Amino acid sequence: MAVVGTTTAFRLSSGARQLAVMGGRTIAYREYGNAGPLVLLIHGVGSNGDCWQGVAPMLAAGGVHVVSVDLPGHGQSSKDRGDYSLGSMASAIRDLLDHLGHSKAVVVGHSLGGGIAMQFLYQYPQYVAGLVLVSSGGLGDETRRWLRMISLPGASAVLAGVAHPATLSAVKWLGRRLRSVGVKSEVLSADALDVVGELFTERDARQAFLSTLRSVVDAKGQKVSALGHLPKAAEMPVLLIWGDLDPTIPLSHGEGAAALLPNGRLVVFEGAGHEPHASDPERFVELILGYAAARQAAVGAL
Repeated sequence: MAVVGTTTAFRLSSGARQLAVMGGRTIAYREYGNAGPLVLLIHGVGSNGDCWQGVAPMLAAGGVHVVSVDLPGHGQSSKDRGDYSLGSMASAIRDLLDHLGHSKAVVVGHSLGGGIAMQFLYQYPQYVAGLVLVSSGGLGDETRRWLRMISLPGASAVLAGVAHPATLSAVKWLGRRLRSVGVKSEVLSADALDVVGELFTERDARQAFLSTLRSVVDAKGQKVSALGHLPKAAEMPVLLIWGDLDPTIPLSHGEGAAALLPNGRLVVFEGAGHEPHASDPERFVELILGYAAARQAAVGAL
């Protein structure tokens, strides 16, 4: 019986970034471990596969094979003027799995990555051994005001100004001052601001980010709903992970989705914001390992 995500050959699996060229588009990815069920990690808009660095090695040490991807337009992947819709992103994920020789995966999506994971399930259900939604987009209308604002025309010039070294230095100073008096902000963290500098300095990166954002967000909020795709997951146990203090996508979205899923399980990280996997990586890893082992057993019994 097939093991979920077993590959035909062992490859470099140290977590070094690698590049796959498929159909004229380059997709960057990292691979950790080389045995056990495959866990595919999909990041959110404006981020890249490095956001999983705090949990990916621990997952591999726990006995799963991990692939984290830089979505098209993000990280070291191509930033062309192509299609950045959810459907196109899902197709890129499928192409990467085929390229690496994987037939099934437990798909873990954070924020926009959750919307892509649900779109991937809708388009390619045969590839999905399990679904984990982490502070997922696509399950309601609300999102942060600043995301709605930068979806508007003219945002590219504003983002270029934000990414100026002098501006970033001042904002980092403000973030440090706030932390010194006990005020923490994910947006003003040094890691988040480093991503801003990397993402918005180059015109191609800015345009790819805006194309991705505008495919799912407008001035009114999230404009793409994946709720209609949830029936595809009705028979599959779905794990939802959320921070109770998420300022970007409210916990109520996760609660609503869990209520619609007969086999849905919502786990709330108290005190966590939009990145529960960063707030409590050990707990996150424990949840993913347990879920992946259960899905491997279920798929292996088919």
